[in-house]
Amino acid sequence: MAVARTADQYRQQLSGLLPSGPAWDPELVPEIALVIAGVSQEFARLDARAVDLLNEMDPAYVSELVPDWEAIMGLPDPCLGLNPAFDDRRLAVRRRLVEVGGQSISYFIDIAVSQGYPDATITEHRAPRMGRSRFGVARFGGWNAQFMWTLNTGGRQRQGRRFGASYWGERFGVNPGNPLECQIRRAAPAHTVVQINYN
Repeated sequence: MAVARTADQYRQQLSGLLPSGPAWDPELVPEIALVIAGVSQEFARLDARAVDLLNEMDPAYVSELVPDWEAIMGLPDPCLGLNPAFDDRRLAVRRRLVEVGGQSISYFIDIAVSQGYPDATITEHRAPRMGRSRFGVARFGGWNAQFMWTLNTGGRQRQGRRFGASYWGERFGVNPGNPLECQIRRAAPAHTVVQINYN
């Protein structure tokens, strides 16, 4: 992340670059110090905006250019609903740029963590087979059980919706799981059946 120079740093630099001679001597011409102070403030402002622009090129720090990034990447994601929060839109930009995808357990857990469920786990169901199953074990299931898996969210969402932390139209006191379910079901292998357990 780039850092901008301050007005005082620019003032010192410009003072050091003044040519020699009586016309540029701050003691003989005190107006020079005023001009340098004014110019250094403008240079610092321009430098800060240039640093902002450099930071906007990295999706990890984007804030002002989120709509431009969304236009390039085909966002906003329909899984986020009609009025997604700004932080969700920024996170979607980052994910779309660096996400590779996958069908591993860790990939689906990462999706759940990004949606605010840090304690998410996955339970894979197994079909009963001779030699692998024991009598008396609950949830034997049928042959189709091998294509089923459950995402356990691990309790309440990290940033649950409440007064002061939500936007107009959201319900209070619930886990908004629609974005999570949409993203999980979209990424899940086509031959599997996903269940989501919100505990």
